[in-house]
Amino acid sequence: MKSYYIYILSSKRNGTLYVGVTNDLARRIYEHKNGLVGGFTKKYNVKNLVYYEQSDSKEGALTREKQIKEWHRKWKLELIEKNNIEWKDLYDEIL
Repeated sequence: MKSYYIYILSSKRNGTLYVGVTNDLARRIYEHKNGLVGGFTKKYNVKNLVYYEQSDSKEGALTREKQIKEWHRKWKLELIEKNNIEWKDLYDEIL
């Protein structure tokens, strides 16, 4: 069974946030970190992986991504800090 990931990137602690979804987390974060993904994350230098979660279905991942994107910023910050109080870049953890 294929896994899907919902992730949050940040430019810095309490900085600009980006919520995304992918079926290959390591590859996707690598792309963000190396400027291979144009648009918002490249423009605002949003490349630190500060939160991620796994879903067993594409539909579930897309629903969760949409849910988090609709949240107030405060709720997103609380979600990050619940699991990553120091706002560490989790990229090395997923390799």
